[in-house]
Amino acid sequence: MRAVKNLLVLYTGGTIGMLETAEGLAPAGGFDARMREHLAQLSDAPQVHWTLQEMSPLLDSANMQQHNWLAMRDSIVAAVDAGHDGVLVLHGTDSLAYSAAALSFLLLGLPVPVLLTGSMLPAGAPGSDAWDNLCGALRLVEQGLEDGVQLYFHGQLLHGCRASKLRSEAFDAFAALPRHREGERAADLPAALSYRQQRQPVNLAVMPVFPGLQAGHLKGLLDSGVQGLLLECYGSGTGPSDDLALLEVLRAARQRGVLLTAISQCPEGSVVFDTYAAGNRLRTAGLVSAGGMTREAALGKMFALLGAGLDVDAAEQWFALDLCGERA
Repeated sequence: MRAVKNLLVLYTGGTIGMLETAEGLAPAGGFDARMREHLAQLSDAPQVHWTLQEMSPLLDSANMQQHNWLAMRDSIVAAVDAGHDGVLVLHGTDSLAYSAAALSFLLLGLPVPVLLTGSMLPAGAPGSDAWDNLCGALRLVEQGLEDGVQLYFHGQLLHGCRASKLRSEAFDAFAALPRHREGERAADLPAALSYRQQRQPVNLAVMPVFPGLQAGHLKGLLDSGVQGLLLECYGSGTGPSDDLALLEVLRAARQRGVLLTAISQCPEGSVVFDTYAAGNRLRTAGLVSAGGMTREAALGKMFALLGAGLDVDAAEQWFALDLCGERA
């Protein structure tokens, strides 16, 4: 743990910096001046040297895409190479947990801390949580943080791979779900998974299991060029395992190189295929357990692995191991 002396504030947009327009709230530039003005008015302002960089374009995080994750990763790595010893990412809340998880895997081995925060109301709005979240994050940076990606919101510091947005209006919008995590920690990371590794966009899909899910639904999705499918199963990893056509669709997709992974739909617990025959049949069809990982973590991990150019066998191997605390 080390105190940060030279912080990059990476402003990606989001509610925290939005201003009112004719169409409603929208991301706005000029947050550097607004932030400096606010901190200058505080008698106890955090004493950390910072420089703000605006991403282009600024985004409502509902529009966040994989190429934006890659742009954030590039900016963070460039900042560290330029001498910054910490990064604070200002981000919208809709996809904040997804970005925190993705960056956790895109920045494996980065020798500085990365912290993400945002707000439910814009800075300057009456009763806003924006300055509390921003100043709280700056104070954490000033005191010192462990290397790796974390998320700070409403007084809580959360692991980048364990946070989920649970509330759409309350200030305590984020929490770590009580999911069971157990997994063997990877001893050494290959160069292909280092933060230095360039990544490419990946065609990923998420599909919930539900009563009425048909083989044709899955086939249509998997035949669209999907490279990886995250299947949200019931309970401990079960699904319609009596549907032989559905199992065959999964089996055929795995045989042609599609990464198939499974998480639980439940907010608490994990995938344990051995518990029920229905789960065992899904595993036999080619699904790999994500254990107690959240949707955000599993999706971000799949993106980082396949985006690094790993084939499906190597991706399955690393997916099953704990890389940064997501499974432990």
